[in-house]
Amino acid sequence: MRHSFLVTTAALGMLAVSAPAAAQDSASQPENQAQSGQAVATPGPTADAAKEEEASGPFELELNLTGVSDYRFRGISLSDKDPAFQPSITLSHESGVYASVWGSNVAENDGSDIEIDYIVGFAPTIGPVDLDINATYYSYPGATNLNYWEFIGNVSHSIGDATVGFTFAYTPKQDSTVPKRGLYYAIQGELPIPKTPLTLTGSFGIEDNAFYDNKRDWSIGLNADVGHGFTVGAAYVDTARTGGDPLGKPTVVLTLSKSFTTSF
Repeated sequence: MRHSFLVTTAALGMLAVSAPAAAQDSASQPENQAQSGQAVATPGPTADAAKEEEASGPFELELNLTGVSDYRFRGISLSDKDPAFQPSITLSHESGVYASVWGSNVAENDGSDIEIDYIVGFAPTIGPVDLDINATYYSYPGATNLNYWEFIGNVSHSIGDATVGFTFAYTPKQDSTVPKRGLYYAIQGELPIPKTPLTLTGSFGIEDNAFYDNKRDWSIGLNADVGHGFTVGAAYVDTARTGGDPLGKPTVVLTLSKSFTTSF
């Protein structure tokens, strides 16, 4: 059974510290657009540019295929420290509305070794702030008694080249699956390293529910965009106040992902 009932991540891209949620948050939020510090006169769009914009359409479909050396969700291994394959597909509209399906293999649990998450959300940009509010349904085919809902909010803001975000997740009580409401708070950040394809990432979270009493998890890592839609990464992940849970011992998580995106 999932050791954590509460992310988009929170984890950042490669991290399973908030893997479902880490996969949810990063897939759904619109990219920050560079802002010019000086007003200049610019010509209107050319006919070719207008046609290209029209052809792109208001919808975007993204397929992401990710492999990780260990599926960590908020610091806890859900794959029993084994590698995991994590595909996802996200359909988003330019208004900020999106729907996503994310999957992963997990350690065998009450007859289920697969997790499938269904997410619907709204991720608008309001001034300098990016928001992401979503509802996530965690499901385990073959062990439906483990299924549960979680409601997640994320706010992020760019400070220079860096991006800092805060995540809050609320899990309401749900029969025997979630015997007590769960809360999770996390702060996360990323900083591109100038003149390199590298991005430094980090996160720190606190989890309180029926299974953990203010558990801590944190991570620090590097991602590299190697082109053609491929990203590789490595992150150190650790926890505290887990009650001695061996699945929360420190580790380095390696990640390889490939994304495909189209607009229509």
